[in-house]
Amino acid sequence: MPDSRSRRAADLDAADPLASSRALFVGCDEVAGLEATPTTDVVSYLDGNSLGRPLKSVGPLLAAFVDDAWGDRLIRGWDEEWMQLPTVIGDELAAAALGAAPGQTLIGDSTTVLLYKLLRAAVAARPGRTEIVVDTDNFPTDRYLVEGIARERGLTVRWVTTTPDSGLSAELLAAALSDRTAVVLVSHVAYRSGFLADLPELTRLSHEAGALIVADLCHSVGSVPLELDAWGVDIAVGCTYKYLNGGPGSPAFVFVRADLQAELQQPIQGWLGHAEPFAMGPSYQPAHGMRRFQSGTPPVVGMLAMREMIALIASVGIRTVRQKSVALTEFAIGFADEVLAPLGVEVTSPRDAAWRGGHITLDHPQFKRVVAELWQGGVIPDFRAPFGLRVGLSPLSTSFAEVAVGLDAVRDALTR
Repeated sequence: MPDSRSRRAADLDAADPLASSRALFVGCDEVAGLEATPTTDVVSYLDGNSLGRPLKSVGPLLAAFVDDAWGDRLIRGWDEEWMQLPTVIGDELAAAALGAAPGQTLIGDSTTVLLYKLLRAAVAARPGRTEIVVDTDNFPTDRYLVEGIARERGLTVRWVTTTPDSGLSAELLAAALSDRTAVVLVSHVAYRSGFLADLPELTRLSHEAGALIVADLCHSVGSVPLELDAWGVDIAVGCTYKYLNGGPGSPAFVFVRADLQAELQQPIQGWLGHAEPFAMGPSYQPAHGMRRFQSGTPPVVGMLAMREMIALIASVGIRTVRQKSVALTEFAIGFADEVLAPLGVEVTSPRDAAWRGGHITLDHPQFKRVVAELWQGGVIPDFRAPFGLRVGLSPLSTSFAEVAVGLDAVRDALTR
């Protein structure tokens, strides 16, 4: 790597107030990200927006859970703690990263299942309205769910055409809304481009039309500050294995605005969403508050890892995390302009940080091949068809030097 870029990365790392947090993560013992540690061949991890690194505290925590809470307390653990964890950890997440008061967030199920349940409930809460609004480049799960629910309920999907380098803007949404709109589904940060939607304005427009809004927070929670209460968001769902570092398949979360909870009837009426689950009664009576959106047994083990990351975000502050995130993406874009653009690479993410989340996408016709080669060499971005190489930058575990090493490797792969 040329000395100028190396020095620039080193200077940014030296000035980074979050630099010390890297030592808390598995595989990040190296100071600058230039050497693989004895436990991993990874020299540059640029996929934190898909799967976050584990915190070092998680391994001992899970081992202690097996020996103590599970192994010793056994089934007593349900009464002593586990049954309350979905709402307890939900409230911890709400305080640290969602800008939401207690009693509105629940951990459990996958993103897909929670989106299905809440989209179905939202549609039912707007009888007589016949359309669901979603954009054409939203994440596949979101689009597929909307298509399925529309088919089940005899509704129409109102598609808003967006491009792979953008997302759902206020202007596009306003043109799609009408008195037929039941629900708007939007990704706060677009999975492909990193476009950061104006969620407060999209919420205001949806409410003006009499519709409910459901926000997919998968690519923003833990990276971008959220103010769900202040913005008046109705419903939000997000995963916990990206910037919340909950681990592969860790359970998702759902937020439902307090004054809307009693109005919504969730469609998967499991026993633990019942007002008195252990009464084993003959008919379903929904629980009060967020527990009504629970269906089955809480995924206790899957919730434990994310709790560590939520606590770390709370300790450093989500706005400090965002400042580092912006600095990382600015550095990556500048690097791409200087080094990769002459090789035909195009930045297809917003250049204005106000409209950009925590990752950027670079396009080149050779990137499918390049990403496969990079993985073999311990440089880990990800690929999104047709030509996108995503650079996912997790602020608490990613160094500027790590980014520079990874993007230099991209240059080398393109010139081979």
